[in-house]
Amino acid sequence: MEWLPLLMFVCVCLMLLLGYPVALTLSGTALLFAGLGVAGGHFDNAYLHALPNRVFGVMENTTLIAVPLFVLMGVMLEKSRLAEELLGAMAALLGGLRSGLALSVLLVGALLAASTGIVGATVVTMGLMSLPSLRARGYSDSAATGMICATGTLGQIIPPSIALVLLGDILSTSYQQAQLSMGIFNPKTVSVGDLFVGALLPGLLLVLLYALYLLVWVRPVMPRDAATATITVSRWQLLQTLVPPVLLIVAVLGSILAGAATPTEAAGVGAVGAMLLALCKRQLNLTRLREVLRSTVEVTSMVFLILIGAALFSLVFRGFGGEELVSDYFHSMPGGTTSALLVVMVVIFLLGFILDFIEITYVVIPIVGPILLAMGVDPVWLGVMVAINLQTSFLTPPFGFALFYLRGVAPAAIPTAAIYRGVLPFIAIQLLLLALLAVWPQLATWLPDKVYG
Repeated sequence: MEWLPLLMFVCVCLMLLLGYPVALTLSGTALLFAGLGVAGGHFDNAYLHALPNRVFGVMENTTLIAVPLFVLMGVMLEKSRLAEELLGAMAALLGGLRSGLALSVLLVGALLAASTGIVGATVVTMGLMSLPSLRARGYSDSAATGMICATGTLGQIIPPSIALVLLGDILSTSYQQAQLSMGIFNPKTVSVGDLFVGALLPGLLLVLLYALYLLVWVRPVMPRDAATATITVSRWQLLQTLVPPVLLIVAVLGSILAGAATPTEAAGVGAVGAMLLALCKRQLNLTRLREVLRSTVEVTSMVFLILIGAALFSLVFRGFGGEELVSDYFHSMPGGTTSALLVVMVVIFLLGFILDFIEITYVVIPIVGPILLAMGVDPVWLGVMVAINLQTSFLTPPFGFALFYLRGVAPAAIPTAAIYRGVLPFIAIQLLLLALLAVWPQLATWLPDKVYG
């Protein structure tokens, strides 16, 4: 009976590989095992009675209001053709550099990732918009596709990221559980704002490492003059294109850093700012607003349906003694906390091949989070490590989600093997960043300590 929780987890993974919807797979598998457990007298159905409270807890959670608001902000910016104008402006600004277009794609992708926080939207948008230009100006298929996939996944780590919002919410609960298990009855909390601030330096460092790689190793075949001859833009056009989105991101993150707004309030600022930006660019009408709202409702509904399924799964998992099983395993491992962290990171990396970050956040983190935090792991550092780990997983062949997104919009003439080759250097850079964070956790914890004391 003690292996039933692990068997339940394996069944969920198998059902997902067969293509069944995530939310229904989580809840259906949990109910099936709970029914078998009750029939065999090995499961207390009082755990299922706690489900309504869990669902109402999700509905009443003010932190999660940031999810639809950030989704609205990202979809609005995507529909307003902001990225297309940004790419042209950045290409003109960096046209004097031999790898200027590659750096333009990186910086626009980073800005778009910070604006939308959605990996799929960024990869698809950048693939449709920049891949033809990169190939026309002499970049190899592997280099062009690699940089697009890599910049698209920056939405996992650069705030305001939906992944960080969900991670922050779960880690806050896990941190309180960990402290209560240690006899601390006035527990401290960790907020989404802490995670945003903690992810800022690692995110900027990752962009810098990408830029160094593009400058040193990625060169177009076409001469510099020919590559930049068609790119012209006035300074006024450059300011008009660059300043509004930068100001929007500064307003969202700046209000959080200054303590003037919570992440949820800042998400409201971002959503309203994105609509005003689209209105100023004459890209906002009733038809487009209807499209944006429909996309926002679809994404938000998917997220919250997965949350309900994950809540049911975690309750049944806990009812079968899964938490005690994992805790005993971690504490009995040689190497203590370091070995436990390594195992968790490897498992999350592998799960990233078959699960999206939402499922991993709400299924895996509630199980392992309280245990690791009770072992002394810093919650902000753990959240940043998980986000970068998932970002690396989404980029790794042959199952990385970013590769599938780009394969769907890339021309058939580009072989899949070229996409796989192109992402390998960026995977190495992300692994380097994970190693740096493991050696110097202060990269993630120093700024939150300075901002929040």
